[in-house]
Amino acid sequence: MSAKQHTVQCLSPAGLHRMSYLEWGACDNPRVLVCVHGLTRNAHDFDALAEALAVHYRVICPDIVGRGLSGRLRDPAHYAIPQYVADMVTLIARLNVDSVHWLGSSMGGLIGMALAAQEGSPIRRLILNDVGPVIEEAALVRISEYVGLDPDWASFDEALACVRTISAPFGPLTDAQWRALTEHSVTQRPDGRWAFRYDPRIAEPFRTAYAGGDINLWPVYDAIACPTLAIRGGESDLLSRDVWQAMAGRGPRARLAEIPGVGHAPMFQDDTQIAIVRDFLLAA
Repeated sequence: MSAKQHTVQCLSPAGLHRMSYLEWGACDNPRVLVCVHGLTRNAHDFDALAEALAVHYRVICPDIVGRGLSGRLRDPAHYAIPQYVADMVTLIARLNVDSVHWLGSSMGGLIGMALAAQEGSPIRRLILNDVGPVIEEAALVRISEYVGLDPDWASFDEALACVRTISAPFGPLTDAQWRALTEHSVTQRPDGRWAFRYDPRIAEPFRTAYAGGDINLWPVYDAIACPTLAIRGGESDLLSRDVWQAMAGRGPRARLAEIPGVGHAPMFQDDTQIAIVRDFLLAA
C-alpha cells in the first residue's frame, strides 16, 4: 500500500503557506488518525505505522510547516506551537471530519496537547509519544546542540552517518530502516551536496524562548479530557519516569506504556511498538 500526497493552504500572520501531508487508507473512512512528527522530522516517520493501520483508519501524516515538503514561513518567529495548532485545525477542516484520533511524537505531542486542551477539541483519543507536561532540561540542551546548525555533506552516506549519530536514541533500527528515515530527512542541493530537509530557522524561536531549566506544561495537560495514552522510551531524556507516572494520576489520567531499549523517541518501526498504538485506538 502506498500513500497519496496532498497539500493544504494555511495562514500565518505573515501570509499564506502550503502544508504537505500524506494520506493512507480509504479517503471516505470516517475514522481518521492524524500522526504528527517531532521537531526536525517529517511525515514519513510514520510510514510503517500508517501502512499497518490503514486497514482500520484513514491515516493522515503532515509535514509541519518548515519541514519535509511543506513550505517555509516568511517570519521564523511563527515557528511555534500556536501556528502549528492553527495549521492542524485547517488540515482537519480539509479532511471534512468532525473528530480525529491523534498520535504526536515529541513536538507533535505538544501540538496535540495544545489542541486537545481546547474546549470543543476535535481530538477524541490522544497518544503522546515520549512527551508530556514537563520537558526535561537535559533533552532541551541536547536538541539545541544540533537543531538549526544546517550542516551539509558531500555524499548521502555521510548524511546517513550523521542521522544515525544524532538519532541514536531512536533505538535499534535496521540498516534499511535507517536508510529509509535518512532518505526522507535529507535532500541533495543543486551544488550536489546533501542537507537536512527543514528550514534551519525553526531553531530561532526555540532558542529565543528557552531560558534554561525544565518547561512546565501541567496546566495544558490538566485541561485535557479525552482518553490518553502516554508512551515513554525506557531511556528517554525528555520525559522522565516520574513525570510519566504522574500523568496517570491527573488531567486525562493517561494509560501508560513503556518501550525498553529506546530513548527519545520510539519510531513505531516494528510490530510490537505498532501493536501498542493499535490496541489503544481500537479500544475506542
